[in-house]
Amino acid sequence: MAADLTPILAFLEGVHPYDNLPRNELERVASSFRRRELPEGSVVYSFREPLEGIYLIKSGSVEVTDRNGALVSILGPRNTFGERGLMRDGLAATTARTSSPTVLLELPAEAFRELSKTVPAFSRFFNRARSGEARNHSIATMKISELFAQAPISCAPDTTVAEAARQMRDRRISSLGVTDPENRLLGIVTVRDLSNKVLAEGRAPETPVREVMTADPVSLPPDGLGSDLLHIMFEKRIGHLPVTDRGRFVGMVTQTDLTRFQAVSSAVLIRDVAAAESVEDMAAVTAQIPQLLVQLVGGHHAHEVVTRLITDIADAVTRRLLAMAEDRLGPPPVPYLWMACGSQGRQEQTGVSDQDNCLILDDAVTDADMAYFRQLAKIVSDGLNACGYVYCPGDMMATNPRWCQPVRVWRDYFDGWIATPNPEAQMLASVMFDLRAIGGNGAGLFADLQARTLEKASKNSIFVAHMIANSLKHTPPLGLIRGFATIRSGEYRNHIDMKHNGVVPVADLARVYALRGRLPEVNTRARLLEAEEAGVLSHSGARDLTEAYDLIASMRLENQANLARAGRKPDNYLAPSDLSDFERSHLRDAFVVVRTMQSALGHGKGVMS
Repeated sequence: MAADLTPILAFLEGVHPYDNLPRNELERVASSFRRRELPEGSVVYSFREPLEGIYLIKSGSVEVTDRNGALVSILGPRNTFGERGLMRDGLAATTARTSSPTVLLELPAEAFRELSKTVPAFSRFFNRARSGEARNHSIATMKISELFAQAPISCAPDTTVAEAARQMRDRRISSLGVTDPENRLLGIVTVRDLSNKVLAEGRAPETPVREVMTADPVSLPPDGLGSDLLHIMFEKRIGHLPVTDRGRFVGMVTQTDLTRFQAVSSAVLIRDVAAAESVEDMAAVTAQIPQLLVQLVGGHHAHEVVTRLITDIADAVTRRLLAMAEDRLGPPPVPYLWMACGSQGRQEQTGVSDQDNCLILDDAVTDADMAYFRQLAKIVSDGLNACGYVYCPGDMMATNPRWCQPVRVWRDYFDGWIATPNPEAQMLASVMFDLRAIGGNGAGLFADLQARTLEKASKNSIFVAHMIANSLKHTPPLGLIRGFATIRSGEYRNHIDMKHNGVVPVADLARVYALRGRLPEVNTRARLLEAEEAGVLSHSGARDLTEAYDLIASMRLENQANLARAGRKPDNYLAPSDLSDFERSHLRDAFVVVRTMQSALGHGKGVMS
């Protein structure tokens, strides 16, 4: 091996995906790289310039700007750039310029394409799209780590059987792992062991669990498949199977876990909601949503499927509450529609959601009738809050008289927002353009209002410009540290907000595209696809933005599922330090795409970028 190749080889050994290559392959790849030393301010490539390869930063820093000169990312050592344009059409999608003296490793295009064809790990790393992932959600094909009910509970071998029984009772579990001080698994003890080996044999309560445990039990690694677990349980007729990672106890899977995963589905939860006799009954059902989230994400469902199924439950709860309210108040005096906006309106709810809703009433409503709808709104909103869909902090709810109005008032609202697009109008229009009917008996109340509003709004260039400006307020968290700008203080310090800086910027872009194309869709992904079909968004722009959105939305759900699996409440905050180099690289690339599309829209080039 040439002496001048040694530093490159040593560097690549610590950079993904090169660290996964066999030694002989890594040496071959290292010999393909060209080393370039560039002073500060050097242009690596310019927008739409043919790319000679992809670039890996060995030292220094590189600023990436879009075609309008807007900064989209500052990259440092071990970051790769240039692959997006090379994989798409061979032309640079951005401009890259060194912001300090920099050493680059350039992998020629031919070598990059050859590696993408012949090395699966290399291809997976540089392929941002998740559309080809498996969608099979059978337990047999799930990872064992996705089946844990909760963090494992263990005891020491000298723990008494009485204390072990108390722990199982208090924690409502049927087994304990028995571990040493290093958390290595020595055995397991189950409720059945306590019955058959303690009570049935008359042993004293002070008996240590080591005398009744199953020593050296069969176990499986967390990355094993559910099929492995099922085969062992069936063949050995056991109901508890510990999970170990290099001998250390990391989980316990039981027959109860398997039953729960088979039983919990959106269809079952909706059935239980429909049959609920009280708000308390429905709250017990919605409490299972985090477990459903874990199951759906673990089954590798597409993010738009997961959020649709979870939103369907919120819709069912809303309709059941409306029915209960009508049972209490009597039939409505005039036709009405209960409308959802926000994430429920877009059918994009996750494991954490507040409520955003309003009422559209028939124009025949009288002042006397309004008392009925005020009571109905309170019953439903209070019920939603009790079921975990907390009150909207911005009071965007039907209980607010402003959002419980006849069609003519709603028409005036939209006309006013379009004619005078001040900041409040921009915010309200953004929310209300995501309206979707959930329940009520006024089927025709919204369709004409929506069509009329879209047509009028799309023709008002000043309003569209303000909506564009509003859509650029939420920006992707791109910064200096590993490509991310994290929250600087507070509870979520060093985290990124995957809602407001992740999915919301894409939802805002999609809303503008829908407005320009007069598209009735409210779901973000559907809006992007419709915008492409209608010619509002170019094929390449739609593809890049959809793939970026898919990755951001999927990683948000995976983070929530991980929190739920650990027994914590799902939230929208993700620590980049918890991600692998692979995941950080892809997430950064996805944010760069969103920032680029925002910049194009802000410069008046967003429709056919």
